[in-house]
Amino acid sequence: MADKSVVGTIALWLVLIGSLNWGLVGAFNWNLVEVILGTVPVLVQIVYILMGLSALYMIYGAVKK
Repeated sequence: MADKSVVGTIALWLVLIGSLNWGLVGAFNWNLVEVILGTVPVLVQIVYILMGLSALYMIYGAVKK
């Protein structure tokens, strides 16, 4: 899925963090990203955008192989 590049490693970590965050939201209605970055809404939005782009990168890598 993720290649051995820096971009692939960052994408993998962002997808893992995003998945864990949504698991916490689903199980406990607790959003870790907003807890950590909630005072700066623009940062929360940037993190969510980066997580989404990382997921697309991972999907592209999986389909390409």
